Amino acid sequence: MLNITENKFVNYPQQPHGGKLVDKVLLGQEREDELVRAKQLPSIMVDLEAVITLEMIATGVLSPNEGFMNEIDYKSVLENGRLSDGTIWPVPLSFAPTGNRNSEIIKSLSVGDEVTLTDESNEPVAILKIEDIFAYDKDYRAAHLFGTTDRNHPGVDAIYRRMGNVALGGEIRLLNRVDWGPFEKLRLEPKDTWHEFYEVKKFRSTAGFITGANPLHRGHEYIHKNALEEIDGLLLQPLVEMAKREYTRHEFRMLSYRAVLDTYYPKGRSILAPLRVTYIFAGPRETVLHALIMKNYGCTHALIGRDHAGIGDYYDKYASHSIFDQFKPEELGIEVRLFHEVFYCTRCDTPATAQSCPHDEKFRINISGTGIREMLRHGIMPPKEIVRPESARIAIQGVQPKGLDEFESSITPVGKTIKSMFPFYLNRTRLGGMKRKTPLTVEELTNFDLEAANLDVRSNADRIYREIFEEYSSIGDSNRNMQPEWVMDARETLRIQQEMVIDDLKMKVKQAPVTASDEFMYQDKVEAERELEVAEKILDDIPKALRADDFDYRTWNALPYKRYRGSDEPSE
Repeated sequence: MLNITENKFVNYPQQPHGGKLVDKVLLGQEREDELVRAKQLPSIMVDLEAVITLEMIATGVLSPNEGFMNEIDYKSVLENGRLSDGTIWPVPLSFAPTGNRNSEIIKSLSVGDEVTLTDESNEPVAILKIEDIFAYDKDYRAAHLFGTTDRNHPGVDAIYRRMGNVALGGEIRLLNRVDWGPFEKLRLEPKDTWHEFYEVKKFRSTAGFITGANPLHRGHEYIHKNALEEIDGLLLQPLVEMAKREYTRHEFRMLSYRAVLDTYYPKGRSILAPLRVTYIFAGPRETVLHALIMKNYGCTHALIGRDHAGIGDYYDKYASHSIFDQFKPEELGIEVRLFHEVFYCTRCDTPATAQSCPHDEKFRINISGTGIREMLRHGIMPPKEIVRPESARIAIQGVQPKGLDEFESSITPVGKTIKSMFPFYLNRTRLGGMKRKTPLTVEELTNFDLEAANLDVRSNADRIYREIFEEYSSIGDSNRNMQPEWVMDARETLRIQQEMVIDDLKMKVKQAPVTASDEFMYQDKVEAERELEVAEKILDDIPKALRADDFDYRTWNALPYKRYRGSDEPSE
């Protein structure tokens, strides 16, 4: 593998954030020597989340950071979204170990000391050289990072559960990488992607896309393929660590990605690599972090969806877009492409956003990651318009928990799932159909409604545009071989039958009395005339049977064909 040096980047269309790609991974004899020394140093045990962060720092994912932040950088990031030297950095890298034993070790440490960080099996992971020791204020961190101290926010809750009261800052050196299990064969570090993009594939531009707990759906695909129209390569990085148990299992999400990429994406331009990173749940700040991670992997563009890294109602709907207004493009150093919420419009017959589609929700199927997971949990393959069957078939095997509980309920109330996916159903009798006399409420919806909405979409989503096309083509095809003859035969028969009705009614009008002798038994002339008027209007409403001769008037040529081709030469 290519060993990238600092001057190598001058030949690439991108630069690492802060100008250098950090490499704190010890190899060879140096690693062997440090492993021996690590066992002689005081040690602090760290959890899996900290181990993941150590590996990200050491391999350059979080460049230009070389370790955990000192107090000055830590506070600068929380208050200003920048390191103390002004470099953009949105979330602090802090290390405040918890636990009684760790607390006792910390009390014995001083600035300048070194300490071994071990995993939960007491194996050395890294050595930390302490440059700063400072008090760790959890309320201060929560309020500045998340904008709330509400412990219902998962990021806030993690601070109080995982973090101690004293933080250690300093440079780290990595002794051992963690095996990624089923993802090891797909693992790519920044040094690998830079080499792949710009040395092997000779890309001039690459777009990064980081995604969370959901299998690949057509909202993702819409974003990816828009980018591939103008950008050479695509780096897809599903997050594969520290997700909630209710999400689709990581291995199945990765496999669903692979199945769709193999079938629907251009070969050689899309690279799939898991991103082992911890969920911070920091909303817009985490979106900026992900953009910088993409930059450190060599991407020139960052693809950002509507609710990137959001959580619940803690942030504005498009906060992950508006936060980029705070930064100048040149200091961010990566071109950010922002995408609005993607849905499937059955009238347009394509995935779209409100930026490009004029049709209202009566024609829409929304693409909700949570809704997709809930349908999988119910054992229902989502409509093909929002999830490719190749993705859904694999993902349905990996969703947990599966099925419904003893109360016929799932993780998310079924009414909320229906509203998120099928907005038409509460107000319309069917997709594209008439309004209900009384709209349905979320609370009254049942599993039966979820099944009914899905069946409606399966039957009618692709039918709407198809039947509209059939109506247009029935009038537009001047080549009548393209139209089914039986339709024209039926129209002719309809007209003949209706003309027969009209002939009889005309005779009836002639014979009808001005005044009926018995209004319960006979009709007067006025009523007979009205029947005739209606019958004639019905004849007008019946589409005409259009045959080839009916289209002769549409074809005329002012010149012989050879004149259209620009040839005025007389034939020999």
